[in-house]
Amino acid sequence: MKNNVTGCSVEEAMRLLGGRWRLLLVSYLVDGPKRFNELRRDVPGISQRMLTLDLRALEDAGLVKRTVYPTSPIKVEYQLTEDGARLRPVVDVMREFGMWLKQSGKAS
Repeated sequence: MKNNVTGCSVEEAMRLLGGRWRLLLVSYLVDGPKRFNELRRDVPGISQRMLTLDLRALEDAGLVKRTVYPTSPIKVEYQLTEDGARLRPVVDVMREFGMWLKQSGKAS
């Protein structure tokens, strides 16, 4: 992962949550645990490899917890940790801003 160049807290957050998919994945996990294929359906443009990498990065950062259930077939769920749940206000602001963009016609 890239280093924080400016020392700015916004840069630090963007270093972790930047990119196309991570905050979007968090936004789907805000509502509760999801299985891998549920997330793939929620985000149809993401490749399986990118979904795996981004979930792993969020897990490594302590924002997402991966739980494996010993069933047949094996069931794996992803959910936000307590630290990950702190992103709820960020998701809410992004949703509100996205709705404003759509309504104002500024979304491309």
